[in-house]
Amino acid sequence: MKILITPRSFSRSKELALEILKDYDLDIIENTTGKTFDEEQMNSLCSDVDGVIVGIDPMTERVLGNAKNLKAISKYGAGLDNIDIDTANKLGIKVERAVGTNAVSVAELAIGLFFELSRKISASAASVKNGGWDRFIGCELTGKTAGIIGLGAIGRKAASMAAGIGMKVIAYDPYFKDDSFLKEYDIQMKPLDKVLRQGDYISLHVPVTEETSNMINRETLKVMKKTAFLINTSRGGLADEDMLYQALADGEIAGAAQDVFSKEPPGEHKLLGLQNFILTPHIGAYTKEANQRMVVQSTKNLVNMLFGDE
Repeated sequence: MKILITPRSFSRSKELALEILKDYDLDIIENTTGKTFDEEQMNSLCSDVDGVIVGIDPMTERVLGNAKNLKAISKYGAGLDNIDIDTANKLGIKVERAVGTNAVSVAELAIGLFFELSRKISASAASVKNGGWDRFIGCELTGKTAGIIGLGAIGRKAASMAAGIGMKVIAYDPYFKDDSFLKEYDIQMKPLDKVLRQGDYISLHVPVTEETSNMINRETLKVMKKTAFLINTSRGGLADEDMLYQALADGEIAGAAQDVFSKEPPGEHKLLGLQNFILTPHIGAYTKEANQRMVVQSTKNLVNMLFGDE
């Protein structure tokens, strides 16, 4: 069998994967380009493979339709928005996610961005390195309200961490049913508009779907406090970036930090010229620990789908 491995960071812990794969007769194709594959490249590479461990590379209807031997897709992470699930189901292609493997890392980055926005750490350090001694007045997180949108594995971690540093936590997730978790961390579930109105820090932890696409838009931004901060470590498609720019430029919200963008890298987007906007290069899951967990779990998932082994 032939398998394709696309995630760029997979090679950092690939010895863990090779240990799992050593007992199987496999022709392994690795991504050595240092870049994410585009649709044209995926269409060519997947044409004769039996299985794929995929990162954020596009598994579109076209790619899947051309992959005549493809039996299994193992997602290196949790989000499935780059995979056409409906087409995969129609073609009988199995799909599994490495659920929870990057939850701690992404949640820690989200909370780290709470601190960054609150205390302007990067700007203060840059001032000193440039020969200055500029100090920017900040604010404490303790006692502020964290509005968590989405209580999946990452959202739950972010919520528990926010509670742990003394924040009041409110949340919106119409599909969440674990009352014991809410009680443990004293989290109040509220409608989306109330989370947006009451949150000092609005942190997004949902996939991009028809329901959530551009959920941060002109109307929802106007609902937020002028002193509020928006944090997005999930997907760029959750926020209308033109409307976010306008809200930040006009002072409708205090600031925003994203680890994701609709186009990565973003090029010369006007948001990057704003002092109250921060963008990191999709580093949420880019830790040694998350990398190792994702490599192991995504490899095990692929083996299980192809060979029925645990």
